[in-house]
Amino acid sequence: MYVDPQSGRAHQACWIPSPNFDHRPHPGFINALVIHAISLPPDCFGNDFVEAFFCNTLDCTQHPYFESIADLKVSSHFYIRRNGELVQFVATTDRAWHAGLSELQGLDTVNDFSIGIELEGGDEQDFCDAQYTTLATLSQCLIKAYPAITKGRIVGHNEIAPGRKTDPGPCFDWQRYRGTL
Repeated sequence: MYVDPQSGRAHQACWIPSPNFDHRPHPGFINALVIHAISLPPDCFGNDFVEAFFCNTLDCTQHPYFESIADLKVSSHFYIRRNGELVQFVATTDRAWHAGLSELQGLDTVNDFSIGIELEGGDEQDFCDAQYTTLATLSQCLIKAYPAITKGRIVGHNEIAPGRKTDPGPCFDWQRYRGTL
């Protein structure tokens, strides 16, 4: 795998462009990774609802939960399915809308300087070996493309939005993941 820092695209990722992005206020200032977890509906896996949500094409009549998120406009740079498949929605050179109200080491608006990686999952389920493998490979490529991303600047969504977010959740094995970097 390779991430081109000029185009912001990861080779070997399935490209599904999201309209939910804008330009970074400080192009080239990318120095953090934020690890997330998502499933739609919650705790349901193996469908295309996350992709539809990130692309504003989610049919809210498909599940009652979707009514509560119908007006949200969110995205992430990357999404890793349970089988390890990598999907990219936003070029890393652009600002994806993944972190929301957030702060990291004294800097707010974390979307401005971070790359968001969503894992298909939730707080109550272990993540899959294939996801850890893809996450490790992608993270290594991103660190190579953007050297300002250090181990200390790789965080969970819960760390930058405490009290508001819990993902990637207690089942995410940080020790396993950090050991691959």
